[in-house]
Amino acid sequence: MSGTSGGSAAAGSGPAAQRPIRVLIADDQRVVRDGLVLLIGTLDGTEVVGAAKDGAEAVQLAEQLRPDVVLMDLNMPVLDGTAATAALRERVPDCAVLVLTTYADDDSVFPALRAGARGYLTKDADGDQVETAIRNVHSGRTWLDPIVQERLVAALLPGGPAAATAHDAAPVAAGPGAHSACDPTAERALPDGLTPREAEVLALIAEGLSNAQICARLVVSQATVKTHINRIFAKIGARDRAQAVRYAYRNDLAGRG
Repeated sequence: MSGTSGGSAAAGSGPAAQRPIRVLIADDQRVVRDGLVLLIGTLDGTEVVGAAKDGAEAVQLAEQLRPDVVLMDLNMPVLDGTAATAALRERVPDCAVLVLTTYADDDSVFPALRAGARGYLTKDADGDQVETAIRNVHSGRTWLDPIVQERLVAALLPGGPAAATAHDAAPVAAGPGAHSACDPTAERALPDGLTPREAEVLALIAEGLSNAQICARLVVSQATVKTHINRIFAKIGARDRAQAVRYAYRNDLAGRG
């Protein structure tokens, strides 16, 4: 969908008036997409120029419409938000990508930022936060959700919870006092396509930690932990935690704390 008019496209008048910020929205869920169109359309000085249902359509529309900001979901069909962000960096370099997604785990945050996203918000952000983020990334500044800032800081600390999650980087030895359940797995391939973060969560399950305890250990939300566990169970074919624990011991992923 393209050419969606924002309610405030004509905001301002006279010599000092500025062109509205042109926003393209990309989200595979129609109810979310339509809600964002309505929200952005009510903001002063913004204009929704289009809406895409997947990453491939977002790239195509961005090339046609040349928006200032793309509000990008990550988990989309055809082409995911991270890949679409990387494509936009190459094809529409003047466009700023602001990620707006459900996920704030390391496997979502770091790849998106590496791909070129200038901002990152979770979907529990309110309208004021979304507006502030749009204006900041449009101005060339970075805008990150507080929980994302915490993840980035944690990644820089010796032995922090994100120390072993850069799955597209070379293995890095942890510093003194590091505590990561999956550090030893960095030197070998993980089974069944598990990511380092998923291996870490699996090790904590094998250690007997509840979801709430895993949240506290990794400094992530309950939703993030549930997402990791669902992905782990799907990859390893486990129906419950008992089967996951057996898998962890059988593949030497337990007892790594």
